[in-house]
Amino acid sequence: MNTEVVCTSIDEVRSNIDSIDRKIVGLLAERGGFVKQAARFKKTTDDVKAPQRVEQVIAKVRTLAAEFDGNPEVTEAVYRAMISAFISAELQEHADLANSR
Repeated sequence: MNTEVVCTSIDEVRSNIDSIDRKIVGLLAERGGFVKQAARFKKTTDDVKAPQRVEQVIAKVRTLAAEFDGNPEVTEAVYRAMISAFISAELQEHADLANSR
């Protein structure tokens, strides 16, 4: 499913990467908004950490990586880092909500 563009220069490669980065950052912001909302529905910090859910997401994205001819190991590493950062943000949001009640 990889629709690879064949670039003819390093500038073209970088331009394509910059375009993709813009989309990724936008999607991260969108995902972050849902993570923030999720904090409202979780009663405990263990609910926020949800290790079983983390492993479900990792399994899903590894499968997606293979479907897109991507590297499952890279995808997993990126997702583990992203999820860890989002859990930290959600823990803060969860604490803020608890303090405001």
